[in-house]
Amino acid sequence: MISRMEIQETNRMIAEANLDVRTITMGVSLLDCTAETVERFCAKAYDKITRAAEHLVQAGDDIALQFGIPVVNKRIAVTPVAQAAAGLRTDTEGFVAVAKTLDRAAETVGVNFLGGFSALVQKGSTQSDRTLTHTIPAALAETKRVCASVNVGSSRAGINMNAVARMGHVIKETAARTAAQGSVGCAKLVVFCNAVEDNPFMAGAFHGAGERDLVINVGVSGPGVVKRALEEVRGADFETVCETVKRTAFKITRVGQLVALEASRRLGVPFGIIDLSLAPTPAVGDSIAEILQEMGLAQAGAPGTTAALAMLNDNVKKGGVMASSYVGGLSGAFIPVSEDHGMIEAARSGALTLEKLEAMTCVCSVGLDMIAVPGDTSAETLAGIIADEMAIGMINGKTTAVRIIPAAGKQVGDTVEFGGLLGSAPVMPVNSTSCEAFIRRGGRIPPPIHSFRN
Repeated sequence: MISRMEIQETNRMIAEANLDVRTITMGVSLLDCTAETVERFCAKAYDKITRAAEHLVQAGDDIALQFGIPVVNKRIAVTPVAQAAAGLRTDTEGFVAVAKTLDRAAETVGVNFLGGFSALVQKGSTQSDRTLTHTIPAALAETKRVCASVNVGSSRAGINMNAVARMGHVIKETAARTAAQGSVGCAKLVVFCNAVEDNPFMAGAFHGAGERDLVINVGVSGPGVVKRALEEVRGADFETVCETVKRTAFKITRVGQLVALEASRRLGVPFGIIDLSLAPTPAVGDSIAEILQEMGLAQAGAPGTTAALAMLNDNVKKGGVMASSYVGGLSGAFIPVSEDHGMIEAARSGALTLEKLEAMTCVCSVGLDMIAVPGDTSAETLAGIIADEMAIGMINGKTTAVRIIPAAGKQVGDTVEFGGLLGSAPVMPVNSTSCEAFIRRGGRIPPPIHSFRN
C-alpha cells in the first residue's frame, strides 16, 4: 500500500516537477495470426489488436483521472512482423499492406504509436527479414502511427555488417520519402544492438517471442523530479547526490507500479514490467541536460558529462529495483537531442558534439537518439555511425540504438521541426572522412570473447 505521505509527495512531484507516466504499452502477440495470404493475416491481426486494446485508451484516461497522475501516451507493441508474417512469403507490397493494417488498428483503438514493424537480424536474415527491411521506407511514409526497428547486433552474435550497410540506405530512403515532413519517418525507425523484448518506449518497442500473449508494460518518467531533488542538495558531495537520485527513483517507480497494477486489473491483462527511464520532453524543467547542469556542469557536453551521466543512470536503476521486483525494459536515462531543450541548446552552442554523444551512450540507457544530420550525409557514413554504436553495445553487453535523421534539404545550423514530444532538432555536423571501403566489406563482426559464458 502507498501511504498518505507518499500520496502527498507524489502530488507535489506532479504539480511542481513534471512527473508523469509516459506510456502504458500493451504488448500483443501476433504469432497466432499466421495465415496463407496477406489478406487473411491482416484480418486476423487487426481483429486481435482491436479486440485486445479496445479499452486501453479509456483505461489510461480513467487511471489518470482517478489518481491524478498524468498518463501521457497509450501505445501498442506487437510481435516483430518479420517473424509473425514469415509464412506469407510475400513481397514489399504485401508488407506495406500489413503496415497499413497495423496503422488502421492503432487508429481504431486510439493509441498514438504502434511498434513492432521489426526484424531481428543480428546473426543473419531470412527472406521475410530482408523483405520487411526493404519495405520500411514505404511503410513509414504511408502510415502515421507505425514504428519500425531492426536489431543488427548482440553481445552473443556479433554485428551483422550486411544489415548495418543495408540500414544506412533504408534510413536515407526513409528520409527522402518523408522529406516534406522534415524526414520525420526516420524518427519512427530505430537500429538496435541487444534489443530487449519488453521495452514500452517508442520507436523501438516490440513484443518479444518470450513474452505472454498479452501484457501491460509501463514507462514512467521524471527528469524534473530528479532535478528538483538535486536542487535541495546543491553543493553536496557525490555520495549525497547518488543517495538523492536513488531515493527519488524509488518514489517514481512506486508511482509507475501503482499505475501498472491498476491498468492490469482494469484491462484483465497481466502486468509485465516498469521501465524507469528518465525520458525528457521539450518542456523547460523536464530535461536530462538540466540534471547534468544541476550536478555542476555549465552545459551538457562539458568535460565530466559522461561521468555525471553514468552516475545518474546507475543510481536510477539502483533506486528503481528496490521499488519493484519487475523493473525492466531499458530503465535509466535517455538522451534524445530533439526531445530535450537543454540538449538542443548545448548542440546549438557547440558544447555537445556527435562524438561526445557517442561517448555518453556508453553509460546511458540507449544510444544516439533523435539526432538530425545534414541531408546529404551518405548512406555509408550513416552505416559507419550505426556500426560504432552497435560495437559499444556488443562489447559492453548493453542495449544501444541509433535513431538518426538525415534531414532532406537541411544543412548544419538549420533546425528540423517535428512537433509534439519529438520536438525540434538542430542539424549537427558529421565527420566527413569516408568509411565506405570499411562498410562495403560486409559479413559479420564476431562477438567478443567475454560473450562466451556457457
